[in-house]
Amino acid sequence: MKNTRLLVFAGSAREHSFNRRLARVAAGLGRDLGAEVTLLELADYDIPMYHADLEARGTPADVLRLKEAMDAHPGWIVCTPEYNGSYTGLLKNTLDWASSPVAGHPVWSDGSRPFSGKVVGMLSASNGALGGLRAQSHLAPLLVNLGCWLAPRSHALSRAASAFDDQGGLVDPAQQAAVRAVVEQVLWAAGRLHAPSAS
Repeated sequence: MKNTRLLVFAGSAREHSFNRRLARVAAGLGRDLGAEVTLLELADYDIPMYHADLEARGTPADVLRLKEAMDAHPGWIVCTPEYNGSYTGLLKNTLDWASSPVAGHPVWSDGSRPFSGKVVGMLSASNGALGGLRAQSHLAPLLVNLGCWLAPRSHALSRAASAFDDQGGLVDPAQQAAVRAVVEQVLWAAGRLHAPSAS
């Protein structure tokens, strides 16, 4: 797991988002495990709502920056909120832009490149009893369709309003252990899938 590059992001830009808090927990656990972690904030990217006419006028610079960040990390942790029983429009828009090929570009003309072969672990947080499980159930087939390897382990954090302490950590050690298990599995699989071939 040591030195494996891990990208962590939440499908929310809300200031007090439970899933952004959970992403910070996962990022910290990844660093504790020896990974080289990037905690990506979608609010730092100026990405409009996707439509083909806009894309035809030129792919936004921040979409290219997003593609580069995704491509550079063999392992990802995605923390998905649950809106109306599914993942957010922000997360869908992010994935739609990131998977869209850039015509004539020397690197990004293949829309599958940022996703193909990436090992992805899913986390979610919600104040409801299911913790965002329905959002995960919708997100999973989308990630597989994009060419990602989905980690068998996932975790849904329920009752999220009371799950974090004042420092942003998880109050319940069992919840901390469950998140750590997802991060460990992603790092383990990404390290093997992307290990240099023996000559």
